[in-house]
Amino acid sequence: MRWLTELILPHPAQQIVLQEQLHTIDERIRRLERLDNELTHHVHQWRYYPVVKAIQAMRGVRLLVAVGVIAELGDLSRFNHPRKLMAYLGLVPGEHSSGGKRHVGAITKCGNGRARRLLIEGAHSYRYPANVSIQLQVRQEGLPKDIVDIAWKAQLRLCKRYQRMSKKGKHHNLIIAAIAREMAAYIWAIAKEVVLTPVNPKLRLSRVPA
Repeated sequence: MRWLTELILPHPAQQIVLQEQLHTIDERIRRLERLDNELTHHVHQWRYYPVVKAIQAMRGVRLLVAVGVIAELGDLSRFNHPRKLMAYLGLVPGEHSSGGKRHVGAITKCGNGRARRLLIEGAHSYRYPANVSIQLQVRQEGLPKDIVDIAWKAQLRLCKRYQRMSKKGKHHNLIIAAIAREMAAYIWAIAKEVVLTPVNPKLRLSRVPA
């Protein structure tokens, strides 16, 4: 933005258009900041906030992704197996069978497209080696060890799988879809660690003292 601000264009009208565009970008950035602040404030009062906080232990699942996924999917306990969640997200390969022949194609893309896009966005972070960054460490503070362990196990597996599939020459989109599919399974596993208290309708993390 500083570089763009210092640009001097040959015609005054061009300079005005550039300045107007810079003002638009600045206003949009400020608007996003306001919305992010409001979301951060209100999500703490949401009954699913402990689930949102828990799944942020995973790499590639920051607040916006976590809130979006849970807002779209709701209570993950309604899926009694992670494969059902994967199928609901449209992240499983389509199958076309005829007689004794079985052909597996691209992902079905059925089900909830918004949640699927969020997971695909988060899957890109696994192209780097496994590592707990400062930001990830902050997100994991206060979470039960079981949840942190699941998140680390997911990172080790998914980073290796990304590299392995990449070395085999698999298409980038196929790799990302595969990583997103397994991310859904680990999110489901983490959500299982979050229990509903019988007295209060709000959710809390299991094994965390009140």
